[in-house]
Amino acid sequence: MAPQDAPRPDRRVARAGLPLRVANPNPVQPFYRRIAVFAGWLLRRLTVQDWDDARHLPLTGGVIVVANHISNADPVVVAHYLIWSGRWPRFLAKSQLWSVPLVGRIVAATGQIPVRRGTHDAATSLAAARDALRAGECVLVYPEGTITTDPDDWPMSGYPGAARLALATGAPLVPVGQWGARLLLGGKKPAWPRLVPRPVVVLRSGPAVDLSDLAGREDEDAVGEATGRMMAAITAEVAGIRGVPAPADRFDPRLGRRVPRPPAVT
Repeated sequence: MAPQDAPRPDRRVARAGLPLRVANPNPVQPFYRRIAVFAGWLLRRLTVQDWDDARHLPLTGGVIVVANHISNADPVVVAHYLIWSGRWPRFLAKSQLWSVPLVGRIVAATGQIPVRRGTHDAATSLAAARDALRAGECVLVYPEGTITTDPDDWPMSGYPGAARLALATGAPLVPVGQWGARLLLGGKKPAWPRLVPRPVVVLRSGPAVDLSDLAGREDEDAVGEATGRMMAAITAEVAGIRGVPAPADRFDPRLGRRVPRPPAVT
């Protein structure tokens, strides 16, 4: 039996139906735990969870989780998966959320990390994420930066922040693919949720992206290569869930069209 096929500890194979105190006894802010209990209760009634056992997600230590973004609902869906797999995620999220009533209070009280992209404060966000990783936390990044606008909802081109973090800290970079959350809240455009039958939300995590040949490098070529590998790994998980091959090209929202993926460095 290969190491990756070995039986997982009980809390590793936790499913959404387990009480949170059993699935994730790790300490966290009391408010974060209360919010998670309520959100888990609600999601179990609104959706059906189709999860893997998250065997590639380390139980301890700093880890960067990167996921595709298809819906305004999927941050809660992905957090549900991670929390019930034993990790408390710290999102890198758009700073605008901190000014949204109620949402702003929640993200602030649960220790999420605001990102002010395109400003001098952007580096502060990465510094806060590095500190969280050094403290052994799970940092969750949506590298696309926004909900996908690909015509068929595939992952788009990614921003380099998560790859840069991985190269700078040596933390594993774990890709997560997810599907189904858009039935709950739709994509970028508002839509009525489909609750009957309950949407099935599927989450799969893959092996950490191999960046061993780029260790010790933080130059732009290395960051670009790491970003490409990261997006390819996320896309592979999504393709596995959907059961169809991903397109050869990747959608670039700045150009409004798909462009060829850069070749891998060998």
